[in-house]
Amino acid sequence: MKKLLLICMLFSIVCEAQQDSQFTQYMYNTIEINPAYAGSRGALSVFGLYRTQWVGLDGAPETSTFSVNTPLRNSNLGLGVSLVNDKIGPTNENTLSADVSYSVPTSESFKLSFGLKATANIFNLDASKLNFENQENNQFQDLNNKFTPNIGAGVYWHSDRSYIGLSVPNFIETNRYNDNDTAIRKEKINYYLMGGYVFNLDRLEYIKFKPAVLAKMVEGAPLQVDLSGNFMFNDKFVIGAAYRWSASVSALAGFQITKNMYIGYGYDHETSNLRRYNSGSHEIFLRYDFFKNYNKMTSPRFF
Repeated sequence: MKKLLLICMLFSIVCEAQQDSQFTQYMYNTIEINPAYAGSRGALSVFGLYRTQWVGLDGAPETSTFSVNTPLRNSNLGLGVSLVNDKIGPTNENTLSADVSYSVPTSESFKLSFGLKATANIFNLDASKLNFENQENNQFQDLNNKFTPNIGAGVYWHSDRSYIGLSVPNFIETNRYNDNDTAIRKEKINYYLMGGYVFNLDRLEYIKFKPAVLAKMVEGAPLQVDLSGNFMFNDKFVIGAAYRWSASVSALAGFQITKNMYIGYGYDHETSNLRRYNSGSHEIFLRYDFFKNYNKMTSPRFF
Protein backbone atom coordinates (compact mmCIF):
# COMPACT_ATOMS: atom_id res chain seq x y z
CA MET A 1 0.00 0.00 0.00
CA LYS A 2 2.83 2.40 0.86
CA LYS A 3 4.53 1.76 -2.46
CA LEU A 4 1.31 2.28 -4.40
CA LEU A 5 0.63 5.52 -2.53
CA LEU A 6 4.12 6.80 -3.17
CA ILE A 7 4.10 6.01 -6.88
CA CYS A 8 0.79 7.87 -7.28
CA MET A 9 2.09 10.91 -5.40
CA LEU A 10 5.48 11.03 -7.05
CA PHE A 11 4.23 10.47 -10.56
CA SER A 12 1.58 13.14 -10.20
CA ILE A 13 4.38 15.54 -9.23
CA VAL A 14 6.57 14.41 -12.13
CA CYS A 15 3.78 14.76 -14.71
CA GLU A 16 2.15 17.98 -13.56
CA ALA A 17 4.79 20.37 -12.18
CA GLN A 18 8.41 19.36 -11.94
CA GLN A 19 10.30 21.43 -9.38
CA ASP A 20 14.03 21.75 -8.78
CA SER A 21 15.63 19.68 -6.04
CA GLN A 22 14.85 21.05 -2.59
CA PHE A 23 17.39 21.39 0.22
CA THR A 24 16.71 22.21 3.86
CA GLN A 25 20.20 23.69 4.23
CA TYR A 26 19.85 25.85 1.12
CA MET A 27 21.84 28.66 2.80
CA TYR A 28 25.03 26.58 2.38
CA ASN A 29 24.15 25.33 -1.12
CA THR A 30 23.22 28.61 -2.76
CA ILE A 31 25.07 28.01 -6.03
CA GLU A 32 22.55 25.33 -7.00
CA ILE A 33 19.79 27.92 -7.28
CA ASN A 34 21.69 31.18 -7.88
CA PRO A 35 24.70 31.35 -10.23
CA ALA A 36 25.61 34.83 -8.93
CA TYR A 37 26.83 33.13 -5.72
CA ALA A 38 29.88 31.71 -7.56
CA GLY A 39 33.07 33.04 -5.99
CA SER A 40 31.29 35.05 -3.29
CA ARG A 41 33.00 33.19 -0.42
CA GLY A 42 36.36 34.56 -1.53
CA ALA A 43 37.92 31.09 -1.70
CA LEU A 44 37.92 27.91 -3.73
CA SER A 45 34.98 26.16 -2.08
CA VAL A 46 34.15 22.44 -2.49
CA PHE A 47 30.73 21.23 -1.35
CA GLY A 48 29.07 17.81 -1.19
CA LEU A 49 25.58 16.92 0.08
CA TYR A 50 23.41 13.83 0.38
CA ARG A 51 19.67 13.95 1.12
CA THR A 52 17.30 11.05 1.68
CA GLN A 53 13.65 12.10 1.85
CA TRP A 54 10.58 10.40 3.36
CA VAL A 55 12.54 7.53 4.91
CA GLY A 56 10.50 4.32 5.01
CA LEU A 57 8.73 4.75 1.67
CA ASP A 58 9.83 2.64 -1.30
CA GLY A 59 11.11 4.79 -4.13
CA ALA A 60 11.33 7.95 -2.01
CA PRO A 61 13.53 10.80 -3.33
CA GLU A 62 17.30 10.62 -2.91
CA THR A 63 19.49 13.55 -3.91
CA SER A 64 23.27 13.84 -4.14
CA THR A 65 25.05 17.03 -5.12
CA PHE A 66 28.66 18.09 -5.59
CA SER A 67 29.86 21.59 -6.46
CA VAL A 68 33.00 23.68 -6.74
CA ASN A 69 33.14 27.45 -7.05
CA THR A 70 35.92 30.02 -6.83
CA PRO A 71 36.73 33.69 -7.47
CA LEU A 72 39.30 34.51 -10.13
CA ARG A 73 42.22 36.39 -8.62
CA ASN A 74 42.65 40.02 -9.61
CA SER A 75 39.27 40.11 -11.33
CA ASN A 76 35.59 40.54 -10.57
CA LEU A 77 34.72 37.12 -11.97
CA GLY A 78 33.66 33.95 -10.22
CA LEU A 79 33.29 30.46 -11.67
CA GLY A 80 31.44 27.36 -10.52
CA VAL A 81 30.43 23.87 -11.60
CA SER A 82 27.93 21.51 -9.98
CA LEU A 83 26.45 18.06 -10.43
CA VAL A 84 23.09 16.95 -9.00
CA ASN A 85 21.73 13.40 -9.07
CA ASP A 86 18.02 12.93 -8.27
CA LYS A 87 16.39 9.52 -7.86
CA ILE A 88 12.60 9.47 -7.46
CA GLY A 89 10.81 6.15 -7.82
CA PRO A 90 11.26 5.01 -11.44
CA THR A 91 13.22 8.14 -12.50
CA ASN A 92 16.92 8.94 -12.36
CA GLU A 93 18.07 12.43 -13.33
CA ASN A 94 21.56 13.96 -13.60
CA THR A 95 22.07 17.70 -13.95
CA LEU A 96 25.46 19.26 -14.74
CA SER A 97 25.71 23.05 -14.46
CA ALA A 98 28.40 25.65 -15.14
CA ASP A 99 28.16 29.08 -13.50
CA VAL A 100 29.87 32.41 -14.08
CA SER A 101 29.42 35.58 -12.01
CA TYR A 102 30.55 39.19 -12.23
CA SER A 103 30.65 41.41 -9.14
CA VAL A 104 30.69 45.18 -8.74
CA PRO A 105 31.18 47.01 -5.41
CA THR A 106 28.19 49.07 -4.32
CA SER A 107 29.76 50.30 -1.05
CA GLU A 108 32.73 49.57 1.20
CA SER A 109 31.09 46.38 2.47
CA PHE A 110 28.59 45.31 -0.21
CA LYS A 111 28.94 43.81 -3.67
CA LEU A 112 26.31 43.21 -6.33
CA SER A 113 26.90 40.05 -8.33
CA PHE A 114 25.30 38.99 -11.60
CA GLY A 115 25.36 35.35 -12.64
CA LEU A 116 24.61 33.08 -15.59
CA LYS A 117 24.02 29.33 -15.47
CA ALA A 118 24.27 26.79 -18.30
CA THR A 119 22.78 23.36 -17.61
CA ALA A 120 22.81 19.93 -19.23
CA ASN A 121 20.12 17.53 -17.99
CA ILE A 122 20.00 13.77 -18.57
CA PHE A 123 16.74 12.07 -17.63
CA ASN A 124 15.98 8.34 -17.33
CA LEU A 125 12.69 6.52 -16.69
CA ASP A 126 12.58 2.80 -15.84
CA ALA A 127 8.97 1.83 -16.53
CA SER A 128 9.53 -1.64 -15.06
CA LYS A 129 9.56 -0.04 -11.59
CA LEU A 130 5.95 1.11 -12.02
CA ASN A 131 3.21 -1.16 -10.71
CA PHE A 132 -0.03 -0.99 -12.73
CA GLU A 133 -3.23 -2.75 -11.70
CA ASN A 134 -3.98 -3.38 -15.36
CA GLN A 135 -0.83 -3.80 -17.45
CA GLU A 136 -2.82 -3.28 -20.66
CA ASN A 137 -3.34 0.35 -19.61
CA ASN A 138 0.41 0.95 -19.20
CA GLN A 139 1.16 3.85 -21.55
CA PHE A 140 4.64 4.52 -20.16
CA GLN A 141 7.81 3.31 -21.82
CA ASP A 142 11.46 3.56 -20.84
CA LEU A 143 13.31 6.80 -21.44
CA ASN A 144 17.09 6.43 -21.65
CA ASN A 145 19.47 9.38 -21.36
CA LYS A 146 16.95 11.98 -22.53
CA PHE A 147 19.05 15.13 -22.91
CA THR A 148 17.81 18.71 -22.54
CA PRO A 149 19.85 21.92 -22.18
CA ASN A 150 18.84 24.99 -20.20
CA ILE A 151 20.04 28.43 -19.12
CA GLY A 152 19.44 30.51 -16.00
CA ALA A 153 20.44 33.75 -14.30
CA GLY A 154 20.54 35.44 -10.93
CA VAL A 155 21.56 38.49 -8.92
CA TYR A 156 23.12 38.40 -5.46
CA TRP A 157 23.71 41.47 -3.26
CA HIS A 158 25.92 40.56 -0.34
CA SER A 159 28.41 41.49 2.35
CA ASP A 160 30.12 39.44 5.07
CA ARG A 161 26.98 39.78 7.20
CA SER A 162 23.97 39.77 4.90
CA TYR A 163 22.64 38.80 1.49
CA ILE A 164 19.65 39.11 -0.81
CA GLY A 165 19.29 37.03 -3.96
CA LEU A 166 16.85 36.66 -6.84
CA SER A 167 17.26 33.92 -9.42
CA VAL A 168 15.72 31.75 -12.12
CA PRO A 169 17.96 28.67 -12.60
CA ASN A 170 16.05 27.44 -15.69
CA PHE A 171 14.42 29.74 -18.23
CA ILE A 172 13.43 27.05 -20.71
CA GLU A 173 10.33 24.93 -20.05
CA THR A 174 10.78 21.40 -21.34
CA ASN A 175 8.18 18.71 -22.00
CA ARG A 176 9.09 15.06 -22.45
CA TYR A 177 6.84 12.40 -23.95
CA ASN A 178 6.93 8.72 -24.81
CA ASP A 179 5.81 7.11 -28.05
CA ASN A 180 2.16 7.24 -27.01
CA ASP A 181 2.24 11.01 -26.52
CA THR A 182 1.85 10.56 -22.77
CA ALA A 183 3.41 13.35 -20.71
CA ILE A 184 6.33 11.94 -18.74
CA ARG A 185 7.84 15.07 -17.27
CA LYS A 186 7.29 18.79 -17.46
CA GLU A 187 10.01 21.10 -16.20
CA LYS A 188 8.57 24.44 -15.20
CA ILE A 189 10.32 27.73 -14.48
CA ASN A 190 11.31 28.08 -10.81
CA TYR A 191 11.62 31.56 -9.27
CA TYR A 192 13.71 32.03 -6.09
CA LEU A 193 13.93 34.94 -3.66
CA MET A 194 16.23 34.60 -0.66
CA GLY A 195 17.76 36.69 2.11
CA GLY A 196 19.59 36.46 5.42
CA TYR A 197 21.36 38.58 8.05
CA VAL A 198 23.93 37.79 10.76
CA PHE A 199 23.39 39.46 14.16
CA ASN A 200 26.05 39.64 16.89
CA LEU A 201 24.36 38.89 20.22
CA ASP A 202 27.32 39.89 22.41
CA ARG A 203 30.22 42.36 22.25
CA LEU A 204 32.84 39.68 21.80
CA GLU A 205 30.87 38.18 18.89
CA TYR A 206 30.89 34.83 20.66
CA ILE A 207 27.24 34.23 19.79
CA LYS A 208 25.82 35.01 16.36
CA PHE A 209 22.29 34.58 15.07
CA LYS A 210 21.28 34.33 11.42
CA PRO A 211 17.63 34.30 10.32
CA ALA A 212 17.09 33.44 6.66
CA VAL A 213 14.22 33.05 4.23
CA LEU A 214 13.81 31.35 0.86
CA ALA A 215 10.67 31.70 -1.26
CA LYS A 216 10.15 29.53 -4.33
CA MET A 217 7.39 29.90 -6.90
CA VAL A 218 6.63 27.52 -9.76
CA GLU A 219 3.57 27.25 -11.98
CA GLY A 220 1.25 24.41 -10.94
CA ALA A 221 2.54 24.16 -7.37
CA PRO A 222 1.85 26.10 -4.14
CA LEU A 223 4.18 28.91 -3.11
CA GLN A 224 6.94 27.38 -0.98
CA VAL A 225 8.47 29.43 1.84
CA ASP A 226 11.36 28.22 3.99
CA LEU A 227 12.15 30.08 7.22
CA SER A 228 15.22 29.29 9.29
CA GLY A 229 17.16 30.58 12.29
CA ASN A 230 20.67 29.44 13.24
CA PHE A 231 22.90 30.26 16.21
CA MET A 232 26.69 30.07 15.90
CA PHE A 233 28.82 29.76 19.04
CA ASN A 234 32.51 30.75 19.08
CA ASP A 235 32.64 30.49 15.27
CA LYS A 236 32.54 26.70 15.59
CA PHE A 237 29.23 25.15 16.61
CA VAL A 238 25.91 25.88 14.85
CA ILE A 239 22.43 24.85 15.93
CA GLY A 240 19.07 25.98 14.61
CA ALA A 241 15.63 25.19 13.27
CA ALA A 242 13.69 25.66 10.04
CA TYR A 243 10.08 25.60 8.88
CA ARG A 244 8.82 24.86 5.39
CA TRP A 245 5.34 26.33 5.04
CA SER A 246 2.65 23.63 5.31
CA ALA A 247 5.25 20.90 4.73
CA SER A 248 7.82 20.28 7.48
CA VAL A 249 9.78 21.44 10.52
CA SER A 250 13.53 20.84 10.71
CA ALA A 251 16.39 20.66 13.18
CA LEU A 252 19.80 21.87 11.97
CA ALA A 253 23.30 21.42 13.37
CA GLY A 254 26.84 22.05 12.15
CA PHE A 255 30.43 22.10 13.30
CA GLN A 256 33.44 24.03 12.01
CA ILE A 257 36.01 21.24 12.29
CA THR A 258 38.88 23.43 11.10
CA LYS A 259 39.18 26.87 9.50
CA ASN A 260 38.72 25.10 6.18
CA MET A 261 36.23 22.31 6.89
CA TYR A 262 32.58 22.51 7.95
CA ILE A 263 30.09 19.66 8.36
CA GLY A 264 26.32 20.05 8.71
CA TYR A 265 23.26 17.90 9.32
CA GLY A 266 19.53 18.50 8.99
CA TYR A 267 16.46 16.46 9.92
CA ASP A 268 12.97 17.18 8.52
CA HIS A 269 9.73 16.09 10.18
CA GLU A 270 6.70 16.25 7.90
CA THR A 271 3.70 18.30 9.03
CA SER A 272 1.49 17.27 6.10
CA ASN A 273 -0.61 14.10 5.86
CA LEU A 274 2.45 12.38 4.43
CA ARG A 275 3.91 12.17 7.96
CA ARG A 276 1.84 9.03 8.56
CA TYR A 277 3.79 7.13 5.91
CA ASN A 278 7.44 8.04 6.62
CA SER A 279 9.90 8.70 9.42
CA GLY A 280 11.28 12.00 8.15
CA SER A 281 14.11 13.19 5.92
CA HIS A 282 17.86 13.41 6.53
CA GLU A 283 20.43 15.72 4.97
CA ILE A 284 24.20 15.82 5.55
CA PHE A 285 26.87 17.94 3.85
CA LEU A 286 30.58 18.69 3.96
CA ARG A 287 32.24 21.90 2.78
CA TYR A 288 35.95 22.56 2.38
CA ASP A 289 37.48 25.96 1.57
CA PHE A 290 40.96 26.31 0.09
CA PHE A 291 42.17 29.70 1.35
CA LYS A 292 45.02 31.76 -0.06
CA ASN A 293 46.98 34.30 1.94
CA TYR A 294 45.35 37.11 -0.04
CA ASN A 295 41.78 36.04 0.66
CA LYS A 296 41.81 34.17 3.97
CA MET A 297 38.79 35.01 6.06
CA THR A 298 39.37 36.13 9.64
CA SER A 299 36.42 34.06 10.86
CA PRO A 300 34.20 31.36 9.32
CA ARG A 301 31.37 32.62 7.14
CA PHE A 302 27.82 31.79 8.15
CA PHE A 303 26.73 31.32 4.52
